[in-house]
Amino acid sequence: MATYDLEQQEQLDQFKHFWKTYGNLISWLVAAAVAAYAGWTGYQYWQTDRATKAAGMYEELDRAAVQGDADKVQRVFSDLKGQYGGTTLSEQGALLAAQTLVAKGKTDEGRAALQWLVDSGKNPNLVAVGRLRLAGVLLDLKKYDDALVAVSASVPQEFQALTDDRRGDILQAQGKKDEALKAYQDAYKSMDPQVEYRRFIEGKLTALGEPPADGQLKSMSPQVSLPAQN
Repeated sequence: MATYDLEQQEQLDQFKHFWKTYGNLISWLVAAAVAAYAGWTGYQYWQTDRATKAAGMYEELDRAAVQGDADKVQRVFSDLKGQYGGTTLSEQGALLAAQTLVAKGKTDEGRAALQWLVDSGKNPNLVAVGRLRLAGVLLDLKKYDDALVAVSASVPQEFQALTDDRRGDILQAQGKKDEALKAYQDAYKSMDPQVEYRRFIEGKLTALGEPPADGQLKSMSPQVSLPAQN
């Protein structure tokens, strides 16, 4: 029994020495691990809560758009981008708000919504759609240089044909026939032949006196599919 007690005492002394030497470090590591886990779960909760609230606000924006209430659309979108900017729903909200505002004659407000998306958006596809629509609004306002800037940035490949086509529209409105023709040719080349919109580009080329010859343009660049548009 005495031998056993001595062994226990020796082990206890070794543990006390170990804890005295490393106990503080171990405590800090455990505390850091607990804090990291708590932070991660808290962040996950915050993200879920943020997404839920953003979805609710987007639904409110959608209802206002369906009702054609431009003032409410503008107000709700302002709250959406202010509170949940950086979310996909806020970027989708910019497109929806702009469409409604422009349709209701609030062109400057619609343009501002699209400009916010172009400047602040994180989803490259939504930003590309925003650029196309912003360029269209600026084209209608005859702000040709600004419209060209809107379609000058790099976009995902599937949006390149549409971007070239919109650039052609702007250049044609400026009376720059040769440059417009080149833009339309680029759009025609890169658009999937199965996409119906390609026929509209063909019509533009024909109107400029340069209808695409069979096979002449199709093989000069990779084909891309036309993304869905609202």
